[in-house]
Amino acid sequence: MGRKDASTARTPVDQYRKQIGKQDYKKTRPMLRATRLKAEAKKTALGIKEVALVLAAILIFLLAFYAFFYLNISNEVDLDLDPDEN
Repeated sequence: MGRKDASTARTPVDQYRKQIGKQDYKKTRPMLRATRLKAEAKKTALGIKEVALVLAAILIFLLAFYAFFYLNISNEVDLDLDPDEN
């Protein structure tokens, strides 16, 4: 009766994983720390999408503000030009 895990032939995937594991041990502590900090910075950085959404929201607000005052002033001008005043 042979055991499955006693076989010496490993799959290519297992060999690859073992090789990658050995490479991780070769890295020094500062390199690992720098890699971790770089990954965290990338994760927390603002993306182009978020910046574009904020700029679009500000633009919409300014356009609404402008339209509100434009309509109010244009209505007042029309009232001042009423020809029926005598």
